[in-house]
Amino acid sequence: MKRRDFLKNTAVVTAATVLASCDVKTEFKATVFEKNGTLPMVISTWNHGIAANQAAMDVIQSGGKAIDAVEAGVRVPESDPEMRSVGYGGLPDREGQVTLDACIMDETGNCGAVSYLQHIKNPISVARKVMDETPHVMLSGQGALDFALEQGFKKENLLTKEAEKRWKEWLKESKYQPIVNIENHDTIGMLAIDEKGDIAGACTTSGLAWKMNGRVGDSPIIGAGLFLDNEVGAAAATGLGEAVIRTSGSAMVVELMRQGHPPLEACKLIVDRISKIHRSGPDWDYLQVGFIAINKKGEYAGYSLKKGFDYAVCDNENQNSLLKADYSI
Repeated sequence: MKRRDFLKNTAVVTAATVLASCDVKTEFKATVFEKNGTLPMVISTWNHGIAANQAAMDVIQSGGKAIDAVEAGVRVPESDPEMRSVGYGGLPDREGQVTLDACIMDETGNCGAVSYLQHIKNPISVARKVMDETPHVMLSGQGALDFALEQGFKKENLLTKEAEKRWKEWLKESKYQPIVNIENHDTIGMLAIDEKGDIAGACTTSGLAWKMNGRVGDSPIIGAGLFLDNEVGAAAATGLGEAVIRTSGSAMVVELMRQGHPPLEACKLIVDRISKIHRSGPDWDYLQVGFIAINKKGEYAGYSLKKGFDYAVCDNENQNSLLKADYSI
């Protein structure tokens, strides 16, 4: 059943249709104050956001919509077998199974998501199909896989030789203790504003390495891993999903921006709330949470609980930079 006919004929423009591109600059800057980008612009989490932003900006500068841009952008790390926290190449759960989560949201509030999806390399595109072709927001597990196959997606083995090797090494001790900014930087979240000023977002992950089978984090959950309001702005989260879920983190960041807080302040307030909840908890030593946010004016920021979170920004002035986020402790 078609839910959004106006999106039926929208196609993702690939990076091959480049009209203009960003010159990549790997820069590290403290984001103590809000930064203003030149619209249109794309912002995403972690250093894999550089290549992802490029693909997304290519779509926008070719006349595409923000929703098409974010899908095309995050497909880049999803398809990279060298990525250990997203898509193909992602580290498995403790049973050796690679399970993927993703969500996507457009300027009208339409959204789609998949969780605990196996054997499909690009879960963000399955999430897009859920948004466009079904009356639902999320499909999970076998149902998500069946739907993907019905939609023409190819079933593949996602456990690469390197990921399998690392899993077998982990099995020797089977110790679950994520390493801050490595095994718990498990997401690419992307936010984009297109030529019309419309906002879209996407979030995709293979989740925590060595997680319990069946575990789902914040990434496919609208309001936790991703949220936007086209009149206000957008936010995306990364890090320990359980902590983000407990605070509805991304939705709260957007709500604070609605109340007048600039992006950096909004991110900081929610990180501080998470810190207060978890400071005496068993996961404190390895807890990391970070947010990126952008408002309608193009002001953006990144902020994290602990040092080490970086994010990528690409704007219409052909700047594609990797920035170090400000942090709490």
